[in-house]
Amino acid sequence: MPLIEVTLVEGRSPEQLRALISGLTQAASDAVGAPVGNVRVVIREVPATHWAAGDVTIAERATREGDAP
Repeated sequence: MPLIEVTLVEGRSPEQLRALISGLTQAASDAVGAPVGNVRVVIREVPATHWAAGDVTIAERATREGDAP
């Protein structure tokens, strides 16, 4: 039973998350031959202030660049 865990910065629409779940489920089924009903997907959304690279959070980077996270 494949288990796929994804961590994303929050802010995507329910439709985008649903499309991601469907795409990952199908990809896992195709890749390893698991029945679709046996594929599990967990999506964790984190605030942009809780995700950093190079000691700069995504929120800080977006502020510096004038974009929303």
